[in-house]
Amino acid sequence: MFEYALSVMIFLPIVTGLVMLLFPLSKETARITGFIVTVAILFRGIEIFLSFTGTGGMEYVESRSWIQSLGISYGLGIDGISLLVLMAGTVLFPMLFTIFKTQPKGYYANLLIAQGAMIGAICATDLVLFYIFWEVMLLPIFFMIGLYGGSKRLPATLKITIYTIAGSLLMLAALVYVGVSYHTQFGKWTFAIVQLSELELGGGFAVLAFFMFMVAFAIKIPLFPFHTWLPDAYTEAPTATTFVLSAIMAKIGVYAVIRFVMPVFEIEFARFAVLLSLAGVTGMIYCGLAAISQKDMKRMLAFSSASHMGIIALGVFCMNVQALTGTLFQIAAHATSTGVLFLFVGLMEERMQTRKIENLGGIAYRAPIFATFFAIAMLASVGLPATSGFIGEFLIILGAIKFNAFIGILAGTTLVIGVCYMLWMFQRVFFERSNERTENFQDLNLSEALTFLPVIVLIFAMGIFPQAFIKKIEPAAQQQIAKAFAMPQAQVAETIVPTPGHNNHKE
Repeated sequence: MFEYALSVMIFLPIVTGLVMLLFPLSKETARITGFIVTVAILFRGIEIFLSFTGTGGMEYVESRSWIQSLGISYGLGIDGISLLVLMAGTVLFPMLFTIFKTQPKGYYANLLIAQGAMIGAICATDLVLFYIFWEVMLLPIFFMIGLYGGSKRLPATLKITIYTIAGSLLMLAALVYVGVSYHTQFGKWTFAIVQLSELELGGGFAVLAFFMFMVAFAIKIPLFPFHTWLPDAYTEAPTATTFVLSAIMAKIGVYAVIRFVMPVFEIEFARFAVLLSLAGVTGMIYCGLAAISQKDMKRMLAFSSASHMGIIALGVFCMNVQALTGTLFQIAAHATSTGVLFLFVGLMEERMQTRKIENLGGIAYRAPIFATFFAIAMLASVGLPATSGFIGEFLIILGAIKFNAFIGILAGTTLVIGVCYMLWMFQRVFFERSNERTENFQDLNLSEALTFLPVIVLIFAMGIFPQAFIKKIEPAAQQQIAKAFAMPQAQVAETIVPTPGHNNHKE
């Protein structure tokens, strides 16, 4: 493996995007350039996945001292916790440059910058470096919604900006507290997460810092009740931007909780686990019910995505290896199902100039390939066995029942809500009587079908052969639970952590 593989994956798209903004290129040249860059990143990501050993530790490590006086380093690495998040950020991006061919040059440039910054946030092992990439990845999203969004893009942009700035400021304050605490306890500065996990934090300031981090990441997930920016932003954003927000950026919020909050604030994490789990389940129920009442397909999928993020977050708060493994698996599964559904809706809007469910019907008779691919992604989204969505949800529910039987059963039963609104929507859009809008709906052409086909294959591969993915992420999940909650690793797979609220000091 090339020594600087992760750095190339981060800075190649960022630098290319900046060059595209500075030089007078046509939108077609920008699109082709972006496609070539994202395909190069894709091949590098596939190489990393295939050669990844999955022993539980960091691989492809890069470490350079950056600001030595403050212990800030340029540290990168990949383990089982970040592997599938990274794969989601590499596998899916080339689709955005082949499906949507009419966007301005600046739009494609911002997509590349967003990809590089997100890969940087996923790979960062230094908390300050993570924060920098976290901030950078929000800038292209701001411009893509504000400049290229729908008719109500300005209020949607303002809302997401206020939320994200507030979350970032809280994270920055908590980050400083963690760094100062480490210097106080050990007499030196560092922001490397491996060393920060050695901290012994307690008291009111630790609780406050914990919630500062959690609010910042809950906004991005989004976790109930910090989800109110999502429907407007997802609806008004261009489809490719909505895809990035749902399929990748929301997952980085979950990943950040696992990577940075769980090992540093293990006592607070255990103390408030039930409360946070209930927030996840409440979000599942509320957003699922809200999805049923939507008349706009894109807005319905926005609430559906928020509902599914509730169960993904639930797996983190259950504090056992089954639920955490399910969350890591479901991160990729959700990206390949709900994320792709947003792209299908974007194609429908582009061809029929509407997203209203009541204005659609009979598409299955006019476009059987499109309908088949849509059905596969939709069934994976609701967790049909033999698709990617089933395994992750099963593991999360299993872990949730071990953690708290009431929460687990409640989460399991509320998954039925998603089945109801998805099947209801599919029946109306694809099988009811066609109209003048859908009469001439064109099926996927060869280029579009070949673009979606690898993702459809991946949906079945993850559902039928899940062990190929689980074996790479489960050792890291076991180590994370063992380290964070001071449990012997041999017992992690079978033993839930003590009751939330119990002081699980590190050994």
